[in-house]
Amino acid sequence: MSSGHTKISRRRFLAAGTQAAAGIVAVSGLASCSVVQRTFGGRAGSKMKFGLVTYKWGADWDLATLLRNCEATNMLGVELRTTHAHGVEPSLSTEQRSEVKKRFADSPVTLAGLGSNERFDSPDAAELAKAIEATKRFLKLSSDIGSSGVKVKPNDFHEGVPREKTIEQIGKSLNKLGRFAGSYGQQVRVEVHGQCRKLPTIKAIIDVADHPNVVVCWNSNNDDLSGGGLEYNFNLIKDHFGGTAHVHSLDSTNYPYRQLIGLFVKMDYAGWILLEEGRHIPQDRIKAINEQRMLFEKMLAEAQA
Repeated sequence: MSSGHTKISRRRFLAAGTQAAAGIVAVSGLASCSVVQRTFGGRAGSKMKFGLVTYKWGADWDLATLLRNCEATNMLGVELRTTHAHGVEPSLSTEQRSEVKKRFADSPVTLAGLGSNERFDSPDAAELAKAIEATKRFLKLSSDIGSSGVKVKPNDFHEGVPREKTIEQIGKSLNKLGRFAGSYGQQVRVEVHGQCRKLPTIKAIIDVADHPNVVVCWNSNNDDLSGGGLEYNFNLIKDHFGGTAHVHSLDSTNYPYRQLIGLFVKMDYAGWILLEEGRHIPQDRIKAINEQRMLFEKMLAEAQA
């Protein structure tokens, strides 16, 4: 078996293990949707779930309010983005971490992941080392509170630094973190973000960052439509998806969300599709979240039909 096939198999094996730990059964390598349907007694995409990123619609909710509002809107998975009012940060004590874990255990809401703001593009060696160490603290926190992974950013290119050098630096940094994450049963989730957001660039980073604990977090950017188009770009990295993917307002006319959901269904994605909307904050967020969830459910049903 070639090294490329080995990497993909290891990634899929890790993703399946992480999803099973979260109560999701994953299958890879099945020949067709019909096989998936016979195996699970359901349709492809039936294990995919919809949830929320706290940025920005939940940014000012403390943890109790966040859990209550997620339950009220049936958004039963959440990614906690750093700096927000929920207060779940690496500075928490052992006792506080246990309390956060218990709150989620006592709630129907799954802690799908943590959203750090760490990035690995800086040409300054001290800044890069600082970002790597900060991410390790997030990974340890994620493990302590019962989450399965931490979102990071690649993120930018710098004047006077060849793009290839930055891509290699980001990839090697992610490999270090992937090895560390393995000790804690975590995924390092590379958000498609910043100046690295074009999918061929993310693919180049992931080709370097070949550790199976390093995965891609789709981010629904307009650049997804460039070059060969959405399906082509999606297929570039779909074998490297982890437990979370991001979407924005599903009623947007600027992004083909029906097609995107269809692609996730086609691959029988078994992770969380998380709503992350920062361009506007509605006056009635509970109503808006309910509307987005119902729209997701409609798109999912259409894709499964």
